[in-house]
Amino acid sequence: MVKNQKEPKSFQFLNVSRILFVILLFFCVEACKKATKKVKEHDAIPAETLGDTIATPIKKPKTYEDIKVKRNVRIAEYFQYLDSLVVRYDSIVPYPLSEHLLVRNNPWVIDTLANTDYYRMMERDSFVYDQRQMIALPKGSVLHLPDSTSACRILDDFANTEIEVNIPEFKLRIYQDSILKRTFIVRVGQDKQRYLKMGDRITDLRTKTGEGIIIRHAKHPEFYNPVNGKQFYTTHRDDGKLTQMPQIPWMETEINGIRNGQMIHPTTNPKSLGKAYSNGCIGTAEGDAWVIYYYAPLGTKVRIRYDLNTYFEGSVISVLKDVYNVEK
Repeated sequence: MVKNQKEPKSFQFLNVSRILFVILLFFCVEACKKATKKVKEHDAIPAETLGDTIATPIKKPKTYEDIKVKRNVRIAEYFQYLDSLVVRYDSIVPYPLSEHLLVRNNPWVIDTLANTDYYRMMERDSFVYDQRQMIALPKGSVLHLPDSTSACRILDDFANTEIEVNIPEFKLRIYQDSILKRTFIVRVGQDKQRYLKMGDRITDLRTKTGEGIIIRHAKHPEFYNPVNGKQFYTTHRDDGKLTQMPQIPWMETEINGIRNGQMIHPTTNPKSLGKAYSNGCIGTAEGDAWVIYYYAPLGTKVRIRYDLNTYFEGSVISVLKDVYNVEK
């Protein structure tokens, strides 16, 4: 058995020093907590006003001047106006400014554009012959340039966004980091072949499956009948009324490395949604097309699948109609 030996004086002094250090550290931590609480309450307090505490000011992200819209901006000139803002302010912010980034930081703009949908306007008893004359940005409204933190968050969202379409389900979904953000009903290509003047050949009208990206935005689309190749400017609506074709962006996809003209675009006849009706494109409601567009800058991932089984928590809950007869 080893007997307890008396600690040397130097060792005793070391223990006392440790105790004093712990006590001092406790008071420093408490002082830091109080100072940090004050900083949070007052955003940022100059260092000299914190007395002898060890806290430092919390810096807020740099904000930039608001952009005040000085006149009514109609849809016909909307993209030109936004492009001018990007050119003007891109050099003063430390991130690559774009139309998509600016609008996503001001989501009210998307809501305003989506509400120019002909059928939404008709629900308010407002007939619109030429949607291009509607006001997109009212005079006096304000656009906020994102600070660096907000810009990085939105750019990260863009990089992690995927558009997914399941053909027999007639659904388009938007995911961010595998989290479902939005779901839209769509129409898809017909299950048949047809001669198209624009391609000058017999064409399979079924929507093609695969993976790819958004490669082009048609912000000022021109409208041609693919069957006869003739350009048109007006449309007969589901309610029988005639209107001008709306100016809503079309999004061109490249699937499996092939550009086959397969677009994501609005239809002026929403009764065709939920059906195999188009010449291969993926059709959406007018208001939905605006929302999808602002989730889909160039390079956004696209996946088009043909799955008849629908799942919930890993179990099959329904089997869809085989609209393309692929299992026969």
